[in-house]
Amino acid sequence: MKISVVSPCYNEEANVEELYRQVKSQLLGIDYEHIFIDNASQDRTVSILRKIADQDKNVKIIVNARNFGHIRSPFYGLLQASGDAAILMVSDLQDPPTLIPELLQKWKEGYKVVLCIKDQSEESPLMFALRKAYYGFVAHVADITLTKNNTGFGLYDRKVLDILRNIDDPYPYFRGLISDIGFESAKISYLQPRRKRGITKNNFYTLYDIAMLGIVNHSKVPLRIATMLGFFMSALSLFVAFFYLIAKLLFWQSFSIGSAPLLIGMFLLFSIQLFFTGLLGEYIGAIYTQVQKRPLVIELERINFP
Repeated sequence: MKISVVSPCYNEEANVEELYRQVKSQLLGIDYEHIFIDNASQDRTVSILRKIADQDKNVKIIVNARNFGHIRSPFYGLLQASGDAAILMVSDLQDPPTLIPELLQKWKEGYKVVLCIKDQSEESPLMFALRKAYYGFVAHVADITLTKNNTGFGLYDRKVLDILRNIDDPYPYFRGLISDIGFESAKISYLQPRRKRGITKNNFYTLYDIAMLGIVNHSKVPLRIATMLGFFMSALSLFVAFFYLIAKLLFWQSFSIGSAPLLIGMFLLFSIQLFFTGLLGEYIGAIYTQVQKRPLVIELERINFP
C-alpha cells in the first residue's frame, strides 16, 4: 500500500514545514509520498521545500512556470500521484492532517471516495454562513448531487484518479467531477481551524470564479430562469399597459401617467438584461475555455520524481 498526499501551495513559507511534519507523523510505518505543487510562489516557499526534499526523498516538488490559479494547479498535482490512494489537502493547515488515519480507515472499508465535510469553522460567522448558503444553492440547482461544505479535502482511490486522468477538462470544477463520477463516498465531519500563520490567498475574484464555475459546469437552471423570467416580465408589462390604458380612459382628466413608472420600468428592464447577459457570458466563457484545450499547468521543475 502506498499513499500519496498532494498539497498545493502559493506563498506558504510559514506553513509548509509544519504541514510536512504533521503529515509525516500521521503516516509513520506507511509507504507514502508527499507532493507539493507550488504555484510560482514569490516568497521562500520553494527554498524551504527544497531543503525538506533534500533530507526526505518521500517529499516531491512540482514548481509551476507561473501562477496557474487555484483550480488548475491542485487538480494537476492530484493527477501526478502514484499511490494506491491520494489525499488532497491545502498547505495552510486548515485541512487537519490529524484526519489522515480516519480517511485511511474509511478507504480500507471499501470506499473509493472519502470526503471531509466542514460542518463548523473557526472563520468569521458571516463568511461561513455565506459559504453554506452558496453550497446549498448549488446543490439545489445542479444536475447532479453535489456534496455540501466540501472543499476538495479528502481521499481518492487510484480508480478515481485513473478516471480523472481520462477527463479532458482544462478548467475543472473538481468537486463537481467527483460527484459526477458517482462512486459512493464516506463523509467525515470536522471543525475547520482558523489560519494561524500567513494570510489567505483567496480574494473576492477567486471565490467568485470558483462559485460561478460550479454553477455553469453543472446546471442549466440559470439559463432557464432567464427564459421564464423574460416570459413573466413580458406578461407583467402587458398587464400594466392594459391597466394604464383603462385607467386613462376612465379617468382622463385626473389620471396622470407621469414619468416615474416609465423610468422605474426602464431601469428594472435594463438591470435584468445586464444580469442575464453577464450570466450568458459566463456560459460562453466556459465554452471558450474548453475549446482552447490549453494544458492545466506548465512545469518549471520537478524534484525527487523518478
